[in-house]
Amino acid sequence: MSSRPALSRAVIAERTWSVLLDLVVFAAVLACIQGLLVMSRYWLGAMTPVAHIDRSPRALPLYAFYSTVRIAVGYVLSLVFALGYGYIAAYNRRLEGLMVAVLDILQSIPVLSFLPGVMLAMVALFPTRQLGVEAGAIILIFTGQVWNMAFSFYASLKSIPRELREAARIYGFGAWQRFVELELPYGAIGLVWNSMVSVAGGWFFLMACEMFVLGKRDFRLPGLGSYLQTAAGAGDTGAIFWGLGAMIGVILLIDQVVWRPAIAWSDKFKFEQVESTAQPTSAVLNLLRRSNLLVRWRTAVMTPLAERAALRFARRGAMFEPPAGPVVWKRVAGWAGAVSCGAAILYALFEAAMTLRTLTTPELTSTLHGAAATFGRVAVSLVIAAAWTIPAGVAIGFNPRLARIAQPLAQLAASVPATALFPVLLLALIRMGGGLGIGSILLMLLGTQWYVLFNVIAGAMAIPSDLREVADVFRFSKWQRWRTVILPGIFPYLITGMVTASGGAWNASIVAEYFHFKGQTLSTVGLGAQISSATDAGNSDLLLLSTIVMAALVVCVNRALWRPLYRLAATRYKLEV
Repeated sequence: MSSRPALSRAVIAERTWSVLLDLVVFAAVLACIQGLLVMSRYWLGAMTPVAHIDRSPRALPLYAFYSTVRIAVGYVLSLVFALGYGYIAAYNRRLEGLMVAVLDILQSIPVLSFLPGVMLAMVALFPTRQLGVEAGAIILIFTGQVWNMAFSFYASLKSIPRELREAARIYGFGAWQRFVELELPYGAIGLVWNSMVSVAGGWFFLMACEMFVLGKRDFRLPGLGSYLQTAAGAGDTGAIFWGLGAMIGVILLIDQVVWRPAIAWSDKFKFEQVESTAQPTSAVLNLLRRSNLLVRWRTAVMTPLAERAALRFARRGAMFEPPAGPVVWKRVAGWAGAVSCGAAILYALFEAAMTLRTLTTPELTSTLHGAAATFGRVAVSLVIAAAWTIPAGVAIGFNPRLARIAQPLAQLAASVPATALFPVLLLALIRMGGGLGIGSILLMLLGTQWYVLFNVIAGAMAIPSDLREVADVFRFSKWQRWRTVILPGIFPYLITGMVTASGGAWNASIVAEYFHFKGQTLSTVGLGAQISSATDAGNSDLLLLSTIVMAALVVCVNRALWRPLYRLAATRYKLEV
């Protein structure tokens, strides 16, 4: 008799908890709708490029909301671009080499190098609306987020096991079905971890994207980045700590609400035959799965739509018959595009030659010496980054408990703006008697090591549990385990991390080798220092030459090192039977 009241109490408690979850979900939806209305009114309002930045802590919630929306929109654009660009680069053999080289060059270009063209274009497109300035800031954030995500998805597509592709072909999957059922799930783990480091990169460059000077015009957008820069300019230490505290709070909230559920959700896409005993978990994801409102929405709306879309694309794929030969208009369009690109390249080369003809021999010599010095620093910074991130990333990826602690800490460290750390490091280097030549390597590490760490974590988590259990059964030594299981398993992810870290190092060289500190200019021999000094002096000829040399070095390294390693990862280190 006593079991029935206890059972009824449990049922009542479960129903009450379910109702509370539904109310929380409903409130979150209403909050998102209200946020969209607030942002639409702000963006469609009159243009106010120089907003008043209030250093009072009471303004921080609104500033945090504005900055979070900009980073979120930039991330969505980055994800769409990464999926499309990575897909084309992986499956178009004619364009693959060119697209990978272009991606490598673009990730090496500093965010602020995109500033003049992007901002002028957006302001010209929306001259009377705040949307123009906001779109320019979002695109700048996009340029700091997108490249490693594109590299990650490209590498995932190149390393899909052959038996999975054959299974998709046997079952008659069309392009859309293959993308949704095979390619996107296989690249999910890498995309999630690279998304985290991309969003951290957005916070990293937030100060430069929300407050900047373009010619005689001053742009200030309300947000955490402009708040921190205004507080730093005024020497308001209290406001700086308030701003950093707000940024850390937002990052931790996003980690718990977005990234932890995403990590736990993506674990089901791990390519393994034996289920892992230690799996990442998320309390937020478990609560969302227990919400009756979301379950009904998924059952009544999302599942039928997904089934209809899959059926429609499957029928299209079955009815589609490839033409016997190439279509004439496609051939003509291809030739026309090739001729147009060739003409544009020849015109650009002619203009560059006319610009560079005034350069002197000492300037050419100093550029080559600087390129060699910066190349050496980039190589050393990559070696140092790999030396500690590979063992640390493997340890975090193999231990979900450690990942729950270390992952948000690493994300916080990767998100702290470099301008807040450079003065501290410079003071320490000066007191130790070290010069900027060696110290610039440490400064480069701030913009490189996180790419390697997050990719190694993703690679370690993607190693099938059955392979690790086989190593335990056969009692592999530590060296055998690293040589036969761990290093081959993380190799594709490691190469992606090293490529993006290389671009980050070239990007950071402009600040690491040339820095304004206490009214003085500290510099060392290097290509980044030459670019920064040429920019300060308005020497466009030397700036163009330095940029061309940097791009040429990146292309050469890509052709000689990264492309063969990508090819090796796609052939020898696939997870296949």
